[in-house]
Amino acid sequence: MSTQTIRQEVDKARQTGPLKQIIIPPCPELLARLQQAMANNPPDLTEVARIAASDVAMSATLLRLANSPIHLSDGMPCNTVGQAMTRIGLDETAQVMTAFLLRNAFPVNNAHLTRFWERSAKRARAMAFVARQLPGLSPDLAHTFGLFCHVGIPVLLQSLRGYGSTLVEAAARIDRSFIATENANHRTDHAVAGALLARAWNMAPELMAAIRLHHSLESMGASDIEPEVHTLVAAGLIAEHLMRMHEGLDEEADWAAHHAAAMAWLHISAEDLEHWDDQLRALLDHA
Repeated sequence: MSTQTIRQEVDKARQTGPLKQIIIPPCPELLARLQQAMANNPPDLTEVARIAASDVAMSATLLRLANSPIHLSDGMPCNTVGQAMTRIGLDETAQVMTAFLLRNAFPVNNAHLTRFWERSAKRARAMAFVARQLPGLSPDLAHTFGLFCHVGIPVLLQSLRGYGSTLVEAAARIDRSFIATENANHRTDHAVAGALLARAWNMAPELMAAIRLHHSLESMGASDIEPEVHTLVAAGLIAEHLMRMHEGLDEEADWAAHHAAAMAWLHISAEDLEHWDDQLRALLDHA
């Protein structure tokens, strides 16, 4: 399923299928500006700083990170957004701002989202780490994928009656996959809804495709899917597994069924995975 085919599938579902009634929040203006500033060559540092300073809560988030033990090496606290950006670096600044703006695009207050955004940020950090171990995969793109890959869940929570109960059922069932339960109850799933949001927000086509396919792991290696999409999906499975190991959670069914194909695609070994686990644990412990 090529990126073009996925785009057409999402557009059709939006026009005539079960996604017709789904509410997609508009892309936050500040996020659109941030994406444009970072897309410039070189990135527009002045614009990034201006965006960061325009929201008090976002500024506070950056300052809190810059003054956390993982960054506070010289003992001198940062007092301005500019100082915070200098300390943590432009890429991490943009990642933190993206996470903040994404979370605030969904004002829905639901018990099922209590840990959702925390885990999304954690998954994004794990994805960026995995990308730095692999040749050719952008850590920034990987971080964004980790942040957005399950964004269809809050999209569906605010749009579909009974979806909260579906989440509970899907997590508990062992006889079928998570998205199979979603489709049985609602004729759609969070992978499709997430791809719809990525499409509506004009995100990179390979990102949209990877969000759509992150639970369709049986397609790993298919010749009609772009290699970068395969790499994002495979790395996502690895990052999810490492994150769950850090949390002391059981293996997911997706990992049991598809980890061999993902590791083969990425050309990594069990020894690599063990080494990455040791390294990532230290990073997540201090996050």
